[in-house]
Amino acid sequence: MSRQMVRPGGRGARVQASVHTAVHELLAENGRETLTVPQIARRAGVTPSTIYRRWGDLQALLSDVAVERLRPDTTPDDHGSLADDLTTWAEHFLDEMSSPTGRAYIRDALLGDPDGGNAGQCSAYAAEQIDTILTRATRRGEKTPDTETVIDHLVAPLIYRILFRPDGLDTTHTHQLVATTLDRT
Repeated sequence: MSRQMVRPGGRGARVQASVHTAVHELLAENGRETLTVPQIARRAGVTPSTIYRRWGDLQALLSDVAVERLRPDTTPDDHGSLADDLTTWAEHFLDEMSSPTGRAYIRDALLGDPDGGNAGQCSAYAAEQIDTILTRATRRGEKTPDTETVIDHLVAPLIYRILFRPDGLDTTHTHQLVATTLDRT
């Protein structure tokens, strides 16, 4: 998917916002089975050619919408310790990503992404959140794993289980992954 640079507040940003809003509204109203580019264009007040020129096809558009929706809204909360911060973050991550909507967004982000850019962006979101947690813990004088260790031993297993083996995936399993990750420090 080729993504054009969007100037904040420019026409491109307005088009992106209106198209993304149209996608969300239409998905909520009718589901994805009947979703088409002409429907989205009508709702967004743009031409279908605008959507095709910018995103290429429906799957690439859905992928772009998914990546935007997977962006965290806030920085991770500070609960006073690395274990508490990482556990709380992992619980929230599990809750968000394992919901039917979260799983659909993950799949959409990956399906419309032949070059891996969206997967990289989603990974960067998680890494930024983890970096925040680890930086705070380091400032408190706690021994911390590096970000890649947390990705490999906490995030990767969660994503795998969310997508391919969701049965039995719960906070207890998440707590075990956090403990195992922290034991590596």
